[in-house]
Amino acid sequence: MEFFAHNAATGEKLGAYRDATAAEIDAAARAAAAAARAFAGLDPEMRARFLETAADEIVALGDALIQTAHRETGLPVARLEGERGRTTGQLRLFAAVVREGSWVDARIDPALPDRKPLPRPDVRRMLRPIGPVAVFGASNFPLAFSVAGGDTASALAAGNPVVVKAHPAHPGTSDLVASALRSAVQKAGLPVGVFVMVHGASPEVSLALVRHEAIQAVGFTGSIRAGRALWDAAAARPRPIPVFAEMGSINPLIVLPGALRERRDAIAEGLVGSCTLGVGQFCTKPGLVLGLSSPEWDAFARSVADRARAITPGVMLHAGIQASFDRAVRELQGVAWLTDTGARVARVSAADFARQPHLAHEIFGPYTLLVTASSRGELLQLLGALDGQLTATLHGTADELAAAQDLVDVLGRVAGRLVFNGYPTGVEVSHAMHHGGPYPASSDARFTSVGSAAIFRFARPVCYQSCPPALLPPELRDENPLGISRLVDGRATRDPIPPRA
Repeated sequence: MEFFAHNAATGEKLGAYRDATAAEIDAAARAAAAAARAFAGLDPEMRARFLETAADEIVALGDALIQTAHRETGLPVARLEGERGRTTGQLRLFAAVVREGSWVDARIDPALPDRKPLPRPDVRRMLRPIGPVAVFGASNFPLAFSVAGGDTASALAAGNPVVVKAHPAHPGTSDLVASALRSAVQKAGLPVGVFVMVHGASPEVSLALVRHEAIQAVGFTGSIRAGRALWDAAAARPRPIPVFAEMGSINPLIVLPGALRERRDAIAEGLVGSCTLGVGQFCTKPGLVLGLSSPEWDAFARSVADRARAITPGVMLHAGIQASFDRAVRELQGVAWLTDTGARVARVSAADFARQPHLAHEIFGPYTLLVTASSRGELLQLLGALDGQLTATLHGTADELAAAQDLVDVLGRVAGRLVFNGYPTGVEVSHAMHHGGPYPASSDARFTSVGSAAIFRFARPVCYQSCPPALLPPELRDENPLGISRLVDGRATRDPIPPRA
């Protein structure tokens, strides 16, 4: 099937593309499988250099990459330049993680032949690559969550070949980034199957890739509907595989009364800025704002509405997203609208929110819903009934936060990241970040798609019991040739294991 790239601002056709055929999908997956053993066995230093070279090659694309992405997505040039820095930065972060090496979580319990009543065998365990990974580019981050984004970077860092299915909304941008990764593969002397990309606008391309026997895991960022379709397809395979999907979230933000009295307008300003960042197309946009009924809360609602009304509508990522947003806002029932221009703000009571499950569905775009609770008990009950979320935010004074353990407890059960006196948009790429949450925020709440811990999605533990030393991976050998941190007899150390007497 043929499809077209479009200028997001004008609708002009920018180029024709076509869905990958079944034969092309098969060839891509088999190339990845053929490269898997060699890439998994690559020296960590060589793998780190490969990731750094990939970052360099993306930078070398220069302004052509930024301008192509600008035309295809409508995102501002400055935003895209920052996103390019994030993309190359996370490639370099994973290079550092691979070079240091301790991410493999090596654990060694040396043999205790004299233990009574039974001797203990020598047991050693570490993480190994899971195998070829299918990665699906996201629409809202054409660089950082796309062809060379966090899923690809973490899968490659773990030692897995990657097959990317480019997002059909920015195929030209995807082609450019893919060329940079292929160049890095060639310069590193690696098999071509270490990185492969296919195009496709039809869901059948995505499903065929997930169903291919060579694919061993999936990374996805997008809607609940699409993520669930991939998840179901993976689970229906004769040998099911894990799908690490980051999907829907409305990211509740709670404002306590004391915070309203201290800084009502400042919170309103920050909230509207967060809700409209990237034209409201961030997965961490606070789409649900909750507070207790009071004159201060009413004044806050007016302050939010005034600021939202003044927002100039921006260009959305593509015509399909704009049409979906317009339809969702037009058809939303059971709320009182506070704005009809600019960013859209609605209001509802907690009781009415609880009676209308559709109000808890994500609306992707510049929109938020203010919910008024009659009591703290009603607020806690509403929060506890929410589906899983990527984030939850709490605004309060120092005294209010000191007394907010009940709120923190319920939010910790609902969300993967708790933000205090801030805003959830903007996800730091770091070692401690968690970007995930209970379903449907993500398909597996234990894992993150942002930060160095994302590497753990694409590795699996292998245990070696009574293994001859010559057959052990370097990370598990007594002499610790890579100098990594290991857990030896329950103690973290970088020391070699001394020879047995």
